[in-house]
Amino acid sequence: MAETPQIAGAWEARIITLFPEAFPGTLGLSLTGKALQEGLWQLNTIDLRQFGEGRHRNVDDTPAGGGAGMVLRADVVDKAIRTARGGTPVDRRQWPVIYLSPRGKPFDQAMAQRWSAAQGMTLLCGRFEGVDERVLEEHQIEEVSLGDFVLTGGEIAAQALIDATVRLIPRVLGNHASVEEESFSGHLLEHPQYTRPSQWSGRDIPEVLLSGHHGKIAEWRREQAERLTKERRPDLWRAYCAARNVNPDEDQEL
Repeated sequence: MAETPQIAGAWEARIITLFPEAFPGTLGLSLTGKALQEGLWQLNTIDLRQFGEGRHRNVDDTPAGGGAGMVLRADVVDKAIRTARGGTPVDRRQWPVIYLSPRGKPFDQAMAQRWSAAQGMTLLCGRFEGVDERVLEEHQIEEVSLGDFVLTGGEIAAQALIDATVRLIPRVLGNHASVEEESFSGHLLEHPQYTRPSQWSGRDIPEVLLSGHHGKIAEWRREQAERLTKERRPDLWRAYCAARNVNPDEDQEL
């Protein structure tokens, strides 16, 4: 990508990775890419290999106690973390440090909202069998998972987390109302969306959406969001009901 402007106070992502060439990747496209070019947020990669040991810059070693694969060394990762920490707030609420790990806390919209309100964040992309536990403990690194599956490394997950966070930064999307109305913002999945043509393949746009009656449209959308959430995400449905002091097991016509 072309050189981006450095705007003081812009939200920043620092990524520790063995594959800095993987970035910006999809983060350089569409609205996030435009916002990056405009300096609304900043992206900096830190090549973990430069901190490797010996002539071959080794960053990993065999697991203590035996087993398959390799583990990223604590001393190597420590140097990268300390480099990434330069000039950042000590308060982790203002600058979270995240390790992408399948054993971490599941990522959700609330995390993205919290991180977007910070000054920036550091993400450690794992490889092989993971990272020496001692360096995670030393730096009190928060572990976050994209889901119950395993990737070959943390780079793809890091891009997903950054994308979800950056789009919440003011002026990135341009229409803040769309952020407030989308899935997960209020424990509900988003209602179905339609556009022209009004009839396609024998299917019509629901009549209420063409009525021009904004109150009825809003009511229909809420009912559809509730129905989809109850059917597809019982966990979100329970959270939605709990926030409204409603029994989630009540038989309701949605």
